[in-house]
Amino acid sequence: MSETRIRIFAVIGGLLAGLLFVLIMSLLLRPAPNEITAGGVLLDRASPVYPFTIQNLMWLLFHIGLADVLVRFFQSGRELRQMKLQLLPEDRETMLRAKDLGQFYERARPVAAGDVCFLQRLIGRIILQFQSSRSVDQANSLLNSSLELLQHEIDLKYNMMRYMVWLIPTLGFIGTVVGIALALGEAGNMPDLEQSEALGGWMKSLTGSLALAFNTTLLALLLSAVLVFLMHLAQGREETALNRAGQYCLDNLINRLYEK
Repeated sequence: MSETRIRIFAVIGGLLAGLLFVLIMSLLLRPAPNEITAGGVLLDRASPVYPFTIQNLMWLLFHIGLADVLVRFFQSGRELRQMKLQLLPEDRETMLRAKDLGQFYERARPVAAGDVCFLQRLIGRIILQFQSSRSVDQANSLLNSSLELLQHEIDLKYNMMRYMVWLIPTLGFIGTVVGIALALGEAGNMPDLEQSEALGGWMKSLTGSLALAFNTTLLALLLSAVLVFLMHLAQGREETALNRAGQYCLDNLINRLYEK
């Protein structure tokens, strides 16, 4: 299965996981109007429009982002395991001439054709370049250019993740604006100070709107912080895999090439 298709299934799976999470939390956390509760902070459970709340939307986006970062962890682990396949000679004596490279190209070809793993793609490109040019310098130059392109490719794969990390806090700030707007609208309905019961209800309604304002921002910042942390871990693993693939090709292919 191609990586693009895997990511599509991951997004769908993340969306379903988010819906399941919201459903379970909705059953566990009961609504408590005008009180600070876990249900209010995490889901805005007492909202009259529940379950169509900003918090629930943020949870769905968080699970989609989490599914995408798990795909990146899986892919980085796959890349790291390629070093154990011994696709190139790893002893200290072997030198490689152009006519010796066919067998190593065949080892790398099945995976390289699927343009998935860095190591096989690098090996395939370097061997083809050396066989056509018989130049170690050109093969080394191709390795450097390929590493730069693959680094850029890794960066592009995190575009959706970076968008999620931006979108979740943005929704939190939107929730803050909505909450403050509701609180200001409620402030204009202040009852007579002598009506204690009406005044108490007004205060609860006012503080409930302000709670919405701060709860959405708090939840958004927490979810975004988790996604940013996981994104950096996953990207670090992929970049480590690329660096190791480049070093492996340099040590066991480029430095072993014999031009004559």
